[in-house]
Amino acid sequence: MNLPQSGFRPTFSRVSVVAILALLPCWSIVASAQQLTSTPSILHFGRVVTGSTSMLAVTLTNNGSTTVTISSAKSAPSYTVTSPSLPLTLSAGESAQIQITFAPTSVGSLPGVIAFVSNASGNPLKVSVGGIGVTQWSLGVSPASVTFGKVPTGVTASLPVVLTNTGGSALTISQDQVAGPGFGFSGLTMPLNLAAGESFTFDATFTPQSAKIASGALKVSSPTTTMLRIPLTGVGMAGGQLTISPATMNFGSVVDGSSASQSGTITASGAGVTISAASSSNAEYSVGGLSLPVTIAVGQSAPFTVTFAPGSSGAAAGTLLFTSNATSAAPVSLAGTGIPPYSVSLSWNGSSSPVSGYNVYRGSKSGGPYNKISTLDPITSYTDNTVAAASTYYYVTTAVNSSGTESTYSNQVQAVIP
Repeated sequence: MNLPQSGFRPTFSRVSVVAILALLPCWSIVASAQQLTSTPSILHFGRVVTGSTSMLAVTLTNNGSTTVTISSAKSAPSYTVTSPSLPLTLSAGESAQIQITFAPTSVGSLPGVIAFVSNASGNPLKVSVGGIGVTQWSLGVSPASVTFGKVPTGVTASLPVVLTNTGGSALTISQDQVAGPGFGFSGLTMPLNLAAGESFTFDATFTPQSAKIASGALKVSSPTTTMLRIPLTGVGMAGGQLTISPATMNFGSVVDGSSASQSGTITASGAGVTISAASSSNAEYSVGGLSLPVTIAVGQSAPFTVTFAPGSSGAAAGTLLFTSNATSAAPVSLAGTGIPPYSVSLSWNGSSSPVSGYNVYRGSKSGGPYNKISTLDPITSYTDNTVAAASTYYYVTTAVNSSGTESTYSNQVQAVIP
């Protein structure tokens, strides 16, 4: 055989590569299931006060067909395998519950791994553990629980809650959580910084959505304190209803500058109702007879009055609305018409004898008695601007001479005001 020339490089065609590959042995890869397993594979202990302990359990299972012996457990700092004592033997298919204790000695997050050493495949079996060491209680609350009592559905009740930093150093509250139907809070914004001994007040709220007992809790905490749980309870009850009678008030015609009033009644049913305000859509109508706010007990009534005082002529419509915690309260329809004021113009023939002036008298009955409505005046006319609508008046005049002697009444005249 001749040696290849210098620089010669062997080459292979696609066919020769395939042929070579075909000569290679064929290997199959089969994944085998782990013989010893843990349920769960991760333990979360949450917050635990330093110097105290918390215990959780995992279940170790032998999933193989041969016996497994767990000889020891290598624990992370602050974590201990408490029971059962090791070594521990598990037959095929057998399980055992292992208790693990978390006893933090420092403040902060303390992650770790516990390794169970055995003769099982995949040895050792590792279980991840985690917890947070926190300081002793330094967050106080007053009251310890919040009870709202009975609250009508759809109405929001509020009660104050005071948080106090009872520790000797500053505290930052960075977490809050509220649970339970209808419960909430207001005036609490995170993060909340409290100096040593400082207090903060916010409101817990309850807005029941149905007529039944409700319970919940407000939870607050900081990275270095245990969770503070504030129980919340309340009872939703069917909301009260207001019935207003009459539903419509028509004042008819009222002279501009005067007023007319009508009476009404408010009745509470279903539950007691608190009326906080009353308002009219038209300033010519006003509400009286109620000292607001007022609470009307269930089944009880309260009177009120509406006054119409037109400031100008023409029809004046409006609505009267009562603001309350009732679930229903229909407005009252108001109607009235302002009309120009009436007056009576009087004139008479003067006396044939010399006089100092004339007096005008008015009565509400024919023939008197009469009341003087003018001052002595030599003019033989007078306008009465103090008449009321739907009234009848009777007028007479007298003459007074220079010595002050007054004559008898003149003939009587009648004026009928529409």
